[in-house]
Amino acid sequence: MNNYIKYFGIALLVILIDQAVKMLVHFQMDFGTPGQIPIFGDWFKLHYTTNPGMAFGMELGSEYGKMILTSFRLVAMVGIGYYLSMIIKKENHPIYILCIAMILGGAIGNLVDSVFYGIWLDNAPYNAPTPWFHGQVVDMFYFDIWEGYIPDWVPLWGGSYTALWPIFNVADASIFVGVAIILIFQNRFFPEKKEEIKPQDQEVNS
Repeated sequence: MNNYIKYFGIALLVILIDQAVKMLVHFQMDFGTPGQIPIFGDWFKLHYTTNPGMAFGMELGSEYGKMILTSFRLVAMVGIGYYLSMIIKKENHPIYILCIAMILGGAIGNLVDSVFYGIWLDNAPYNAPTPWFHGQVVDMFYFDIWEGYIPDWVPLWGGSYTALWPIFNVADASIFVGVAIILIFQNRFFPEKKEEIKPQDQEVNS
């Protein structure tokens, strides 16, 4: 039981930090470039913006695309939560469990924006059929690596003026770090079982 409390508590902590930062940004910063706060020169800034769709601002291109996306996030959250409970029960590698907890917390953090911010912060797009499930995700961390016009021939992002590095939030960072650690240390988290050589096999080979 203590492990369940610990790891689900980590997910809850990510959610609380994520939502606290978003509320501070929304109520204490001006939107867009006028409210931008330099942290490390022009390289790293706090920049209040919103994301109406998926990662990198992509959308499903339908009147109910946002609702479909939010519903998918809800289902994914339930699935990740169930998976987290299973790996805690199986006593998987603690760092792997921590990563899944971080991913769960990040997923729920952005889900809160999508479900409720259209009501709480009144930030649903003007053409949304309903503010529920159409809230825009609040982003604020901006690494200004490159900014400019992307040629029309580039898939998805072509024909637009954009930044090389997307603006993200605490939830995004938690998901990214969790996934990155899993990818880097996957051999440690999922060690391959070596096949044991049977005595009769040794006799045949000899």
